Amino acid sequence: MTASRPVVGIPASVMTMRHFPMHIVGHSNAAAVARVAQCHPMVIPALGGDLDVADIVGHLDGLLLTGGASNIEPHHYEGPPARDGDLHDPHRDSSSLPLIRAALDAGVPVFAICRGFQEFNVALGGTLHQFLHEIPGRIDHRRDRTKPMEAQMGHCHDISLRPDGLLQSLAGSDTAGVNSLHGQGIDRPAPGTTVEATAPDTTIEALSVNAARAFAVGVQWHPEFRAEEDPFYRALFEAFGDAARARTEQRRGVAR
Repeated sequence: MTASRPVVGIPASVMTMRHFPMHIVGHSNAAAVARVAQCHPMVIPALGGDLDVADIVGHLDGLLLTGGASNIEPHHYEGPPARDGDLHDPHRDSSSLPLIRAALDAGVPVFAICRGFQEFNVALGGTLHQFLHEIPGRIDHRRDRTKPMEAQMGHCHDISLRPDGLLQSLAGSDTAGVNSLHGQGIDRPAPGTTVEATAPDTTIEALSVNAARAFAVGVQWHPEFRAEEDPFYRALFEAFGDAARARTEQRRGVAR
């Protein structure tokens, strides 16, 4: 009998299409979960308080937080008011932030990417820079939309990996090349987290949770792009998938 695959929940973003709000998850995120992590992706609608977060988490073997076009509303981290024209998604905020906390409390593996990485930090008590490129000494981490998409998703800069850290062990190196598609970034890391990687301009590129009972990592870049080709990106999703399988076995043991 073939064992069933772990189930990985992916909270959706809400976007308006043809005047109707839609719950959306990027294809590359779901594909990386299915093809590389070898898990079943399950989209979680961004319904905020209408979700029974504890019940949902009880059915999950992993939680993937993805990137998105919007930014987290700054009141969640006591940041300064947003500027006019800044895109927000309060439905996603009210869904993802409690899901992150509940997943970590339950020992569910968590992998957070780009906007999800920022949610990961905010959910645990950290803060964000709203306009990273305006900070003296920082590079512009936003994508260059004048370039072909393939170039936008390619390696933009190297990151330094923490010696003897989880990401260094997965990369098999002290450095790695990553893409860069973000305007905001980590200001103060959340209490109880460790910085796993930094960009050349000191921007925090990855965090892990110190006392987590399972894989709990956030990264600022997008490893779902080229997850099947890039060895480091693949290793991240495979490690997440392995943690989800361990969670599946744990849940089966409890059910017996």
